[in-house]
Amino acid sequence: MQTDTSESLEKDEVVVSFGRCSLKPEFIDTFYEIFLASSPKIAPMFANTDMSKQKGLLKQGINMLLLYAKGSPTGKSAVRRLTESHSKKNLDIAPDMYPLWLDSLMKAVSITDPEFNPVLEQQWRSRLKIGIEAMKDGYES
Repeated sequence: MQTDTSESLEKDEVVVSFGRCSLKPEFIDTFYEIFLASSPKIAPMFANTDMSKQKGLLKQGINMLLLYAKGSPTGKSAVRRLTESHSKKNLDIAPDMYPLWLDSLMKAVSITDPEFNPVLEQQWRSRLKIGIEAMKDGYES
């Protein structure tokens, strides 16, 4: 595949990394172990959650955030739905929770992806930040 910009290469590397992680069953469990321990505020948010369903939603959500960053209509639609569901009037996921989520995800990726490195981490963070900022911006709506 030929690409025209280094940004395209970045995006491909993140997708490939996500693929490597997704192939490992421990990826999502590792994320939730880290995330739930990241703040005393987190575990209560999942007290009544069907975690087997939630794990599938997490993978789908990450994929949609990656698509959103590419400008995909599917990604845009999904992030709009995520923004609404995570807003103050629904799940009430405050903007200060997103850094904990992202840091936990990066730790899980670093554990699960054998090719993880600082450059790849920055690529992941840059890609996900686009959708995360949209969700944070929609918190009050």
